[in-house]
Amino acid sequence: MTTKVYTGASMSLDGYISGPDETGFDKLFAWYEGGEVTVETTHPELTLHLTEVSATHWHRLVQETGALVVGRKLFDLTGGWGGNHPMGVPVVVVTHSVPDGWPREGAPFHFVTEGVEQAVALARRLAGDGKHVGVNAGTIAQQCLDAGLLDEVGIDLVPVLLGGGTPFFRDLKGAPYELEGPVSIAEGKGVTHLRYRVRYA
Repeated sequence: MTTKVYTGASMSLDGYISGPDETGFDKLFAWYEGGEVTVETTHPELTLHLTEVSATHWHRLVQETGALVVGRKLFDLTGGWGGNHPMGVPVVVVTHSVPDGWPREGAPFHFVTEGVEQAVALARRLAGDGKHVGVNAGTIAQQCLDAGLLDEVGIDLVPVLLGGGTPFFRDLKGAPYELEGPVSIAEGKGVTHLRYRVRYA
């Protein structure tokens, strides 16, 4: 099976994945605590409480994903997830320079300074056969889309208006892009999970 490269994020109705000055996450991620299904992650301090619909969505992502590509901003914002991403897969970090104290022995993080194309190529190798590569929304997803590397866009649509902040995509060099779908829709509590295929001209 061909490795698929996808992006996904919780997004407000007005198109933002974070509010002004990195706010709004309590609203965007409220659905992670909106249900009765307890979902353990590989991160010892992160347990989710999802609805049946959202739990199915989460388990599908985890089962299908073999590696992730993230930007340095997200890596720093999360403190490197304490050395272990909640999905339990290798993480390739796109950065201009490797942060102090990294890489750490046993931590599944790989740092690429040559750009997003090389990062995705490494993530494909790390993912292995039959697994997909997830890239974080924002700058990394935008670069992948403009490079023709992105196959699918997933949106966890949250019924909130943030009024500004970081958009899912911005400054796309090749816009407009047409998406096919939605290829799947799942209505959870306080969130609708949507998936679209990217169609390149």
